[in-house]
Amino acid sequence: MVYWAPKTAGMWPTVFFGSKLLAIAVFLLGCQHETGQRLPYYNTPDFTPVFIESETEVAGKIPHTIGDFSFKDQHGKTVSQKDIEGKIHVADFFFTSCGIICPRMTKHLKLIEKAFPNDPHLVLLSYSVTPWIDSVARLKKYSLTNGIQSKNWHLLTGRKSEIYQLARQSYFAEEELGFNKDSTEFLHTEHFLLVDQHKRIRGIYNGTLELEMEQLIADIKTLRQKPE
Repeated sequence: MVYWAPKTAGMWPTVFFGSKLLAIAVFLLGCQHETGQRLPYYNTPDFTPVFIESETEVAGKIPHTIGDFSFKDQHGKTVSQKDIEGKIHVADFFFTSCGIICPRMTKHLKLIEKAFPNDPHLVLLSYSVTPWIDSVARLKKYSLTNGIQSKNWHLLTGRKSEIYQLARQSYFAEEELGFNKDSTEFLHTEHFLLVDQHKRIRGIYNGTLELEMEQLIADIKTLRQKPE
């Protein structure tokens, strides 16, 4: 996977380690050359890539999966882990009152929506990080304002503690910097996370960069061609 500008600031400035990311980038590029289109797995919050040659080894080497959840979307529908079983999904974290970064992320996620129009094998999950503000009605208004049309794109709200725990413990949304934080500390990240049909993380992308969406689209196609 080619991800490989240093991460930029999310909704508020966050310090990232550019040299570490550059080293990972070089490693990934080399591994991609050796392994063709096989995508890495991410099993820990430091996003160390793990390449596995045999599918029979995955369960033993990659125990981490996205945990169970249940939230309401912009239509008032309950969305849970059952809705992503056997499907690829892309997750991001936003809030409707965010002025610059979130609209850009939403615009870029619309590129994914456009590339896979109402694809039943792909789900987009946008979790609100201010669920105490972002009611179902507010999320509905946001979806209309931003022209979100796909029935498989869910803007989610629910209990703050549950969203924050899922974001940090399951999606590693803020990498190792956020893994041990609790729900009293505001969640902010510009990352998009790609998760495969077995709820394992396969990619991380900067949602503020349009170029990264091209890679995300390519990686989704890879997972669709080679279901694992």
